[in-house]
Amino acid sequence: MSLVKAATVAEAAEAFKDIPIIDLKDIDDPSPEAKNRLGDAVRDACINVGFLYVKNHGIPESVIEEALSASKEFFSLPLDDKMELDIRKASNFKGYNPVLSSNNDPLNRGDLHEGFEFGWEELNAHAGDEKRTNDGVMAGTNVWPQRLPGFRESVLKYYHAAVNLGRKMFPLFALALDLPENFFDDKTKNAAALMRVLHYPPQTGPVDDRVIGIGAHTDFECFTILWQEPGIQALQVLNKQNQWIDAPPIPGTLVINLGDQFARWTNDVFKSTVHRAINRSGVRRYSIPLFFGTDYDVKLEPIPSCVSPERPLKYEVVTAGDYVKERLKATYGH
Repeated sequence: MSLVKAATVAEAAEAFKDIPIIDLKDIDDPSPEAKNRLGDAVRDACINVGFLYVKNHGIPESVIEEALSASKEFFSLPLDDKMELDIRKASNFKGYNPVLSSNNDPLNRGDLHEGFEFGWEELNAHAGDEKRTNDGVMAGTNVWPQRLPGFRESVLKYYHAAVNLGRKMFPLFALALDLPENFFDDKTKNAAALMRVLHYPPQTGPVDDRVIGIGAHTDFECFTILWQEPGIQALQVLNKQNQWIDAPPIPGTLVINLGDQFARWTNDVFKSTVHRAINRSGVRRYSIPLFFGTDYDVKLEPIPSCVSPERPLKYEVVTAGDYVKERLKATYGH
């Protein structure tokens, strides 16, 4: 079945009620059978839901725990110390954003979380990193808290582990789109991946639906790899019947959801699905998303097999960097 036909069938089908789980234990198996089996599973999830869980993802639990511990230390700092790294001081949106300083849903009054954002950097940093030479409008270095010297290394270890997983996912997305496995290689050479460590305070008292952990939104990049704290339900995904479907943390898994870059590339054959997070657990919640996009200088031109007379082009062609920066400006108001 062609991609356009598969998308048309999916759009006429019943709304999803749950999120599929895909086992990546064979992701390094070079056999065509293993690759096609995974590619088919990814295709079904991307066309019908836009969200999936992955298990046997290969990231050691110890690496995740170290990043979580460092994040908790950072968010425990006095606000004045964190505000020295205010994200609004950086043109490339790196650094700290306090509670209610971002707003992903224009109908809301702010997002009830604080976060710290950073991008590619080698563990052993060096000037003139070739992966940053084509960042264009997103150019600029990371900033780090001086009072927590171990923070940088702890979160960067997880960042690089998640980037490596993302690199393994791109060939599966290519196969899901009936493209050569290496289709995305020359478009993802420079790891245009942003990571955020997030802290959601418990939301108590009267319910105000216009102030929640993070408002309803879609992500900007190709896809997001999300670790969410076990035992705390917060993430919800919107289906086409406007029903919010819970996406609870499942031990041993990560959540992967598609973003707008893939939606634009595939002319909405792949779904960038609206989602939100509400922490009414009564306790603090932490999560760590990695937003993995195409290189900032790449044009988001539609894949030919995703366009037809029955499914004409939906989006104007823009570069990835311009698109991400405009979305970040809207979120943070600068």
